[in-house]
Amino acid sequence: QVNLIETGGGSVQPVGSLRLSCAIAGFTARTKCVGWVRQAPGKEREEVAAHFTGGLSTPYYVASVTGRFTLSLDNAETTLYLQMNSLKPEDTAMYYCAVDSVCRWAGDRWDFPRMRSWGQGAQVTVSS
Repeated sequence: QVNLIETGGGSVQPVGSLRLSCAIAGFTARTKCVGWVRQAPGKEREEVAAHFTGGLSTPYYVASVTGRFTLSLDNAETTLYLQMNSLKPEDTAMYYCAVDSVCRWAGDRWDFPRMRSWGQGAQVTVSS
């Protein structure tokens, strides 16, 4: 059974930084699709970033976070990170990590609803 545990959420002022971590346990597939999704109050979930370990491509980022957020994995591929810099109030949301064996795409967008394993969420609040 796959178990994802997120840590690192919290409150920060605008232009500040936070790093989210997602500990991945019980995932045995040779390749991983890993990513982050967020949901702001009253809004639908939206993709943030995704990466497939079995290819040569660089991580995918939604336009609103490109240049500010960085997705990474440790060498053992057991901890997923999301480094968030230059945070804005509109980044306030519950952030979820997700893992699967493949990344699925709907056109040029990550088809995250089809990811099979999810973390419990970590709250990020950006406010002055």
